[in-house]
Amino acid sequence: MSINLGPLFEPFELHNLKLRNRVAMAPMTRNFSPNGVPGEDVVAYYRRRAEAGVGLIITEGTTVNHPAANGYPNVPAFHGAESLEGWKKVVDAVHEAGGTIFPQLWHVGAVRKEGTPPDPAVPGYSPSGLFAPDKPNGKAMSKDDIEDVVTAFADAAQDAKALGFDGVEIHGAHGYLLDQFLWEGTNQRDDEYGGSLENRLRFVVEIVEAVRHRVGPDFPIMLRFSQWKQQDYEARLVHSPDELERFLKPLVEAGVDIFHASTRRFWEPEFDGSDLNLAGWTQKLSGKPTMSVGSVGLTEDFISGTFASKKDAVEKAGIDELVERMNNHEFELIAVGRALLQDPEWLVKVREGRLDEVGSFAKKSLAKLY
Repeated sequence: MSINLGPLFEPFELHNLKLRNRVAMAPMTRNFSPNGVPGEDVVAYYRRRAEAGVGLIITEGTTVNHPAANGYPNVPAFHGAESLEGWKKVVDAVHEAGGTIFPQLWHVGAVRKEGTPPDPAVPGYSPSGLFAPDKPNGKAMSKDDIEDVVTAFADAAQDAKALGFDGVEIHGAHGYLLDQFLWEGTNQRDDEYGGSLENRLRFVVEIVEAVRHRVGPDFPIMLRFSQWKQQDYEARLVHSPDELERFLKPLVEAGVDIFHASTRRFWEPEFDGSDLNLAGWTQKLSGKPTMSVGSVGLTEDFISGTFASKKDAVEKAGIDELVERMNNHEFELIAVGRALLQDPEWLVKVREGRLDEVGSFAKKSLAKLY
């Protein structure tokens, strides 16, 4: 290839974390863990990506130990002896292949509907009993509920460290529970968890602080956040760099080491007057290493290009702009989703100039693990 791929393949170090390159496998819900237990097929799925050189594996969303954490069938849990034993096998397989791995710790909030496993009678939990603005679902959380969820995240992080994971990612994006507290549209509380930006941040800050207390100073904590929500793709938590700085500062002070700034298309600027994307602004303002994500190697985003599209496949794209942005240190890490789901050896083929051998992402790829 004519472009210098150096930025992708440089090592990365933070505390005790040592990555062989700057490429991560993005978290992608796969629904292949019956009863919340990742089996041998899940072990092999993650091992294959590590064997093909991916620096960091971020698991699919794994539910913390709260009755309302789950919202989908066959997603893996991160609690209970059987599920944790399954994750231990995943960790060992990834390490044997030379990779590193974080679990993504997850609570879906008001996305959950009654009738969903494991206990169909449990409603969705959220800051104000809203799935979206003016769309009620489930129950508004009491302060006891908030404390229970904070503890559940801390317990999961402690288990992750005990199992040998290399860090944790806290899922604070895409309209799930943490994001429902952050978003004015779903947080209508009038106590210390609602109102101002700082108050809406309080729940997430408390989770990060509790996790940090459990795992110690050198175990990496990554927080995934987004402006867009599955409820509203145009939603915004912040509208300017100044607001973003106010958003990031309490999270840094709480203990976030890496921000995973989720966008649908990594090349789109976040604010007028600058080409920086959300990850670029986050790294500039927080001083913390940041991971970008969004349609890497593809021409269309996950929603419009996979679910809303009538096409069976999404057209491939080059990575020249990605490499240029990383060479400029706009962000230090990049997460790749569908391209790696489609082809476990995507990174090998990028490095060897064999992108012509990578197939276009096909919807049917979601139907199986390979």
